[in-house]
Amino acid sequence: MKALYDPIEWTNQLVTGVAEIDKQHRFLVDAINDANGKLQGSPDIKLLEQITKDLLSYAIYHFETEEDLMLEYGYKEESAADAELHQKQHREFSAQVIAVRDGLRDGKLISREDLLAFLNGWLVNHIMNTDQRLGIFIRQKRNTATAR
Repeated sequence: MKALYDPIEWTNQLVTGVAEIDKQHRFLVDAINDANGKLQGSPDIKLLEQITKDLLSYAIYHFETEEDLMLEYGYKEESAADAELHQKQHREFSAQVIAVRDGLRDGKLISREDLLAFLNGWLVNHIMNTDQRLGIFIRQKRNTATAR
């Protein structure tokens, strides 16, 4: 059985069918897997800070892309509960990464296993559940628009 901090394997289960979202998810998966490699051995605090900074910056950019698509396709109006949950998960992820970064600044190290288990677990769970629902919604809207 794979541990949560093993590299994430990109599979069709992670594909939402929305090209711009899938491209960004693939980047995030690659970034987390790259961090996994860099964190072998005993990483120093500067490396951990840089990894969390880079991941948070890209995650925020990605969240903005998804939330812009939600607005563009009327997700909030037609699936208000899902849209609210989706945005809440984005905010909670960002807050957790910021908490890790603040802890690092205060000298509190996080283990490679704990950091990667959190990142891998959150990303895969979010993509396979919350993002899949958004992907279905957007694909339906795009298919309806092209069928006209």
